Amino acid sequence: MSTSRPARPAPLAALALTLVATLGACGDLHAPDSRTGAAPSASGASSPSAPGASPYVEPGAGDGAPHYDENNAYRRERDMAPAHEKDARREADRIRPVLKRLWEEREWDPATVRDALLRLGYEEERVTKGGKRLGGTLTVTGMLARWKDDGYVTPEGTRVALRVHDDACVSAFVQKSNFEVRTNGPYPETGCFEPPYGH
Repeated sequence: MSTSRPARPAPLAALALTLVATLGACGDLHAPDSRTGAAPSASGASSPSAPGASPYVEPGAGDGAPHYDENNAYRRERDMAPAHEKDARREADRIRPVLKRLWEEREWDPATVRDALLRLGYEEERVTKGGKRLGGTLTVTGMLARWKDDGYVTPEGTRVALRVHDDACVSAFVQKSNFEVRTNGPYPETGCFEPPYGH
């Protein structure tokens, strides 16, 4: 009688069981805690000692999130040449008292704001459907819609953009609660207007 045993598929079975256990715990396996050297836990509740954020932090990342710079590139304004920045500040100083007066008079609708700024000698910017600029420097629009409660609402008020040079802008708004006038470089996708979040 032979004493040899038949070959067991133990390595294959162990691999299959490991794979099933790993897939069954999807989302529950935690990385080891580098401070304590503790092994991964498969508990449903996270441990206070478990690390939270990715260990990778992009240099200069605002909130430390991976790819912060890449994801927020559309929100970074271009640099202004020093002489152009000075020109933009001069135009902002012309616009600020007009918007302050309108705000005090409780007049912040786009038509009223546009008329007041055109009296300063600005010309409305004209753009083709393809985005090519044809002339003019002033853009006046209503406020952007915002999510509130269970839907979008468009607040009363007006946004203003003045292209002083290709690399220098004045952007402003006037609304019931306040007004603001500032200088900035243009944004990659929205020109002189600061783009909304949630790109």
